[in-house]
Amino acid sequence: MKTFHLARAAAAALFGVALAGAPAHAEIKNHEFQLIQPTVKAGDDRIVTVRLVDKTTGKAVPDAVIFSTRLDMAPDGMQEMATKVTPMPGTEPGTYRFKATFGMAGRWQLSLGAKVQGETGSVENKLVVTAEQ
Repeated sequence: MKTFHLARAAAAALFGVALAGAPAHAEIKNHEFQLIQPTVKAGDDRIVTVRLVDKTTGKAVPDAVIFSTRLDMAPDGMQEMATKVTPMPGTEPGTYRFKATFGMAGRWQLSLGAKVQGETGSVENKLVVTAEQ
C-alpha cells in the first residue's frame, strides 16, 4: 500500500514539473495589429502592411487567420464610404498585406479581426491609414 502512495505522489510531482515547463501562451488581449506605414498615396491598388505583435514580448505573430477586413472613411465621418480589401501574401512572418483602392485623400479606418493559433478568442483592431494626394 505504501508503494502505491509513493508511486502516486511521484506521478503527481512529475505532472507538476511537466506543467511548469510547458510554454506559456500570451493572452489574446496582449496581441495587436500595428501599421507598418501609416500613410499611402490615394489611388487604385495600394498596399497596406500590418504586423501582428505579441505586446508582452514585442515579437511578430505569424500564421494568424484573418477572418474580417473592412476599410472605410469612418475617422472622417464617412463610414458609408467603404472599399474592397484583398488579402495579399506577407513578405515576412507576422506581417499581413492588403490591397485596396483609396478613392480619395483622407483618413481611412482598417478594421481587422484574426484568430491566433493556440489562443482562444480573437484579435480585433481598428487602424487609421491616411491617404494623401
